[in-house]
Amino acid sequence: EMTETNLKSAYAGESQAHMRYTIYAKKATEEGYSNVARLFTAVAFAEQVHASNHYRNIMSKGGSVTVSTAVFGSRTTSENLQAGIDGETFEINEMYPAYKKVAEFQGEKGAEISFTWALEAEKIHAGLYQKAKQAVDGEEDVDLGPIQICQVCGYTVEGDAPERCPICKALKERFKTF
Repeated sequence: EMTETNLKSAYAGESQAHMRYTIYAKKATEEGYSNVARLFTAVAFAEQVHASNHYRNIMSKGGSVTVSTAVFGSRTTSENLQAGIDGETFEINEMYPAYKKVAEFQGEKGAEISFTWALEAEKIHAGLYQKAKQAVDGEEDVDLGPIQICQVCGYTVEGDAPERCPICKALKERFKTF
């Protein structure tokens, strides 16, 4: 039951992150930060991958209903990047390590994998958001190469996609370029 509750929470959180980052991308475009907008769009896609993986695990248990909250309001791109950093940092330091331990304890291998994949990607997202915030706070757009997202696990990399995803081992062809 604890793992199922954690899956529902993670699904809701990742779904909301997907939508928030999509909205943040629009704001970044309006403020003239096209690379930050591209970063938000790419990470929104990764969050959608995470939510989909959590959803599959929920459905394997018969389905469920989720209730969650979200941050609303119009903010600057810098403030949106800080919100992204804060959210990713919470997932890295608290949420996913705890969820992963519970799933491991309960022998829920599918959930454990889903949580692990998301955790590893969130570490990269936080770093990319920090890089972007530093640029925006200096009133510049961030300098970013192509952003590659693994469509299986959400792993994120700037530059070329690897031959195999270091997280889930998916082939290079499974990466989407932003």
